[in-house]
Amino acid sequence: MKLIGAGLPRTATMTQKIALEMLGLAPCYHMANVMGGLDNVPRWLEAFLGNSDWDDIFGDYQATVDWPGAFFYKDLMEAYPDAKVLLSVRGGESWERSMGDTIWGLFYGDMIIHDLSEAWGRVDPRWANYITLCKSMWEKSGLLAGEFEGTGTGQMAKAMERYNEEVKCSVPAERLLVWSPADGWAPLCEFLEVPVPDAPLPHVNDTKGFGDKIVDLALGALNDWRQQEALVA
Repeated sequence: MKLIGAGLPRTATMTQKIALEMLGLAPCYHMANVMGGLDNVPRWLEAFLGNSDWDDIFGDYQATVDWPGAFFYKDLMEAYPDAKVLLSVRGGESWERSMGDTIWGLFYGDMIIHDLSEAWGRVDPRWANYITLCKSMWEKSGLLAGEFEGTGTGQMAKAMERYNEEVKCSVPAERLLVWSPADGWAPLCEFLEVPVPDAPLPHVNDTKGFGDKIVDLALGALNDWRQQEALVA
């Protein structure tokens, strides 16, 4: 493990994953790896309970960004003392708005992605476990919970700012880069001591893309369940 992403979800973490892999830190672990392999969720639930085997979880991965890895950034810093730490940031207001339309909405919102996720969890225990893992991490962190009043209140923005300050205080300055995609390749490449690519920094996974992915995956899982039910009948 060469780089530990401590930045919160919805801070361009998929952009980071692709960018880091372009810079040679491949493969890079991301929440997408968990969603694409739900059978791995129990290992993360064990880590949440304090029974972690990081080498088993990450294997040959050279970097990790987004949650669940970022949730454990302090543990990973101890496990991989030579790894650098990347804190990705964005404006609090835009982060809160993005969270309301995606992750908070998925868990608690009056939104189609919430309804489809609930239905998916009823027919697929693996997805139910995934939601349990994610909710547990968010609620334990103090960053997000059902009692939040939603977007526009500033609650989530302030929680994010507190989190970012905690990371800055917890990570030695020589080991930390605070970075936004708006900063471009240069500071990231200098931090990692690699050449700047002859290609633009990627930009992926906007808010609409998140919702579309949940809808597509949930409908696929529900359709598979319906077909299995028809076979049984």
